[in-house]
Amino acid sequence: MKTKNLFFTIVALFVATVVATVVVAGTLASFKWAETDHDFGKIPQRKPVTVQFQFKNSGGEPLIVSDAKGSCGCTGVEFPKEPVLPNQSGTIKATFDAAAIGPFTKSVTVFSNAAEGVTVLRFQGEVVELSKPTR
Repeated sequence: MKTKNLFFTIVALFVATVVATVVVAGTLASFKWAETDHDFGKIPQRKPVTVQFQFKNSGGEPLIVSDAKGSCGCTGVEFPKEPVLPNQSGTIKATFDAAAIGPFTKSVTVFSNAAEGVTVLRFQGEVVELSKPTR
């Protein structure tokens, strides 16, 4: 009898924990990304390229992006400085300075109060040498 009561008590606590987690998670800020990976394909050397990662705050609280950092000095990042309200959209913009020839894979790490925690956005491509004009 004690074992049966203990079992039901444990199950009841587990269910209560899951329900509380779902209720709280529904009220937190949350990203819904249009895309988190982007492929530029081939791009010409010394011609910076920009990708805009669009998102929507699908949570119930304002979404605050506290920082967004590129994986190297060759990537400039812009992010919303004001809170993004529930059901509103925002953009993380990454500009890559295509100086070195060859394939590249870069990332932008986004720090926020979103339920998901830290988000990593990625982009890739290949920098090719500009063809020289023929005379």
